[in-house]
Amino acid sequence: MELARLSSKGQITIPIEIRTKLNLKVGDKVLFLEENGNIVIANSALIALREFQQAMAGEAEKQGLRSEENINQLVKEIRSEL
Repeated sequence: MELARLSSKGQITIPIEIRTKLNLKVGDKVLFLEENGNIVIANSALIALREFQQAMAGEAEKQGLRSEENINQLVKEIRSEL
């Protein structure tokens, strides 16, 4: 368990152990979520990536991209058009 103190401006310093676990770097944004009455802090970039992955699940198959070879062929076609 880590402890942080709230400043008069409402700021806290996230302890290094927590920053490391969340893979936070200077300039990163953090997200505060409420889950079951608790507040959870998360790396917003990782949450956005996870949501994007969930939204795109199954889309490759719908487009007929079933193998790495299919994807490589599509990339070649797009590059030739450009």
